[in-house]
Amino acid sequence: MIFALCVLPLVLLLLGFPIFIVLLAAVTTALVFYMNLPLAALHQNLFGGVNAFALLAVPYFIYAGELMGRGSVAQRLVDFVQAGSVSLRGSLGVTTVGASAIFGAISGASAATVATIGKVMHPAMRRAGYPETFSAGLVTAVGAIDIIIPPSIPMIVYGMAASESVPRLYAAGIVPGLLIALLLGLYVVWFAKRRGIGAAESFQLGVFLRAAGRGVWALGAPFIILGGIYGGVFSPTEAAAVACVYSAFVTRFVYRELGWRDILEAAASTALFTGQILIIVSCASVFAWLLTVNQVPATVVEWLQALNVPTWLLLLAINIGLLAVGCFLDPLSAILMLSPLLVPLVKAAGVDTVHFGIVVMVNLAIGLFHPPFGINIFVAQSVLNLELGVIYRGIVPFLLLYLFALVLITYIPSISLIGVKLFLAS
Repeated sequence: MIFALCVLPLVLLLLGFPIFIVLLAAVTTALVFYMNLPLAALHQNLFGGVNAFALLAVPYFIYAGELMGRGSVAQRLVDFVQAGSVSLRGSLGVTTVGASAIFGAISGASAATVATIGKVMHPAMRRAGYPETFSAGLVTAVGAIDIIIPPSIPMIVYGMAASESVPRLYAAGIVPGLLIALLLGLYVVWFAKRRGIGAAESFQLGVFLRAAGRGVWALGAPFIILGGIYGGVFSPTEAAAVACVYSAFVTRFVYRELGWRDILEAAASTALFTGQILIIVSCASVFAWLLTVNQVPATVVEWLQALNVPTWLLLLAINIGLLAVGCFLDPLSAILMLSPLLVPLVKAAGVDTVHFGIVVMVNLAIGLFHPPFGINIFVAQSVLNLELGVIYRGIVPFLLLYLFALVLITYIPSISLIGVKLFLAS
């Protein structure tokens, strides 16, 4: 059984097989050679892995982000944030942070934010005199916030894997996401002052109001999504469906930027991406079932309890492990593979699973732009047409800021849980 659970998956990963093939091969090998169960169990659990109401939100949020990303929404968000931050030194860099956070609250997809905001902000920052390494590093790193702030697609998957409430996870992600955005913004201002870049200008109310008017429909999406969820109007899945209708209405009838053909093309892209996600979810769910049936999580919990490992040390070890895994696996695969093992561990140690969910998100957010294989690095390379070495050098200070935030979020649970108390107070 050790061969099926450990050796075979590791070998297939090193050989470069897709993650769903790795998981499916491990489960099939275990059922055929090590377990006295019919292969029908594989089919039943493959279906059961995606037979979850919460997962309906995934294609909806992807579709809403796809629609918003095809028009001028990104430019309107950039204009709005820049008009509000023009009095700060380094306002273009601050605008990159703010616009990425807001766009992430619409799309919930990190790579989409890097591509969409990067196309707008990187050329503008270069023209303003920002070093190429700095602007490339900022664009690459700031998009990772989007899996921490709601509506985050990985949070939906973690909620399903950990049997945790998605609204609670969304509420918990707000303050940590804003904390990271604040740290990045402060660093941008400090860097601009130190290098003498981007002198502050006087705030002009008229310009700000015009920018707000142009962007009000785009800004409405996160307010409708989060306001509807925490106002008790609809569930996260229903909020995602409403976001689709709202995005289609805004891009087709208000901004008049997309035709019906564009809307259908966005739906086709969404279907393709959703299929890629759900096949991973399905296979990872079967692998989690295999671990549970063989009592692997329970055995690991008993072993650690016998060692009497302090909670702070357990969290440190988990953080190091997640940072390592995040360098090689995408967030969804990492969540689905590791949740069956890690959630029982932290529960036994008395760690709140909502707080732990945010710790997982921050770790995997770092993995999105951590060398050598962070997906945001390759998206930025493609969109910005830069060499990998330039991006690698640029992300170093932002990586340190994320790690600092990770330490705070890990060992001060109230940073995450205060959002739950504020937005879901009974």
